[in-house]
Amino acid sequence: MIVPLQQTENGKGLELPHYATIDSAGMDLRAAIHDPVVLRPGMRALIGCGFIMALPRGFEGQIRPRSGLALKQGVTVLNSPGTVDADYRGEIKTLLINLGQDDFVIERGMRIAQFVIAPVTQIQWKEAEEVSTEVHRGGGFGSTGLH
Repeated sequence: MIVPLQQTENGKGLELPHYATIDSAGMDLRAAIHDPVVLRPGMRALIGCGFIMALPRGFEGQIRPRSGLALKQGVTVLNSPGTVDADYRGEIKTLLINLGQDDFVIERGMRIAQFVIAPVTQIQWKEAEEVSTEVHRGGGFGSTGLH
């Protein structure tokens, strides 16, 4: 699938998102900022990624955390996964939060998130007098325990 992409002014000169390996599910999103952003513990920031795109109908973009940032610095995507709808035409941005104990400095070109393109299925609701409970016991929220 080929998706039209245009770099924004703040994204010019940055590497475009791409798959690092042949089996990568996601592409790295980079910080398209000019000045460093200090993300103090507990703070969040919306960081532009320097491009707009036109996904085809029936697909979405999912913005997900980078595992290394989450593990080593405690920095993650706040609304994970962030959803980019096929009809969105603004700059792709990532909402980061610092859940770590130290300041985290975001610099231009830094890989800050993963971007996964996925198919979307839409449904139609049909009101019913009754819904079968045979498949699910109804306990929900941890009812099956940890082991």
